[in-house]
Amino acid sequence: MSHTPHDHDDHNGLTFEVVEDEHHESGQRTRHRGIYLLPNLFTTAALFSGFYAIISAMGGNYIAAAMAIFVAGLFDGMDGRIARLTNTQSAFGAEYDSLSDMVSFGVAPALVMFSWALQSLGKLGWICAFLYTVAAAFRLARFNVQLTVVDKRYFIGLASPLAAAIVAAFVWVGVENDLLKDSPALPWLAAAVTVVSGFLMVSNVKYYSFKELDRSRVPFVVMLPIVLVFGIVMYNLPIGILAMSLLYAVAGPVAALWNRWRGRTS
Repeated sequence: MSHTPHDHDDHNGLTFEVVEDEHHESGQRTRHRGIYLLPNLFTTAALFSGFYAIISAMGGNYIAAAMAIFVAGLFDGMDGRIARLTNTQSAFGAEYDSLSDMVSFGVAPALVMFSWALQSLGKLGWICAFLYTVAAAFRLARFNVQLTVVDKRYFIGLASPLAAAIVAAFVWVGVENDLLKDSPALPWLAAAVTVVSGFLMVSNVKYYSFKELDRSRVPFVVMLPIVLVFGIVMYNLPIGILAMSLLYAVAGPVAALWNRWRGRTS
């Protein structure tokens, strides 16, 4: 592909500029300078929350670390919706979001869990933490390359923010629960939670994404169980989040096994 002299001028000198080429179906190419501010601010907030979780864990403040991971999940859920609502999607935003997710939902949960419970297992502890981290990286890379070929109603594998929620909620519950905190089995249970969460991320299990509910009307009665679940979660926030996260994580494999069994018996 030929380049005009202006192509090279875009990156000459000491500059801090982003230049994107948008290729249209007609074959035309549009060049854009700069980035969209609003969605990338939300992505930056998610990245900061993940970074803060790591810093908090290093200082031994594990509840703050867990809460920061949940805050990162909230900001991560908002940046994409903001971009779609304002028609400000971009290739830069998608790449930046993926890198932010890797820090907030790949590195941060693994380091928080390692600092809190896995250190006592020595080499096995950091191996478990690394397995979770690399599983999150594989999950995000696979999501990026399959973005246009998969059914948007489902996630293939447990989404990284949900896996991070399981790890963070487990840490939060463990810190506040003296029975769990003083148990000699805690490091092994933490290792199991970490590794299984990582395995579910890279599995081919389908999880309902709830994306089609964003613009869909539902019967009024559907709000009743949602309000009930919300009340249960708010009654004891860490236990409620952990319970709902585990229920969602288990639902995928159970549905897959049920569909396979039903297919064999039909």
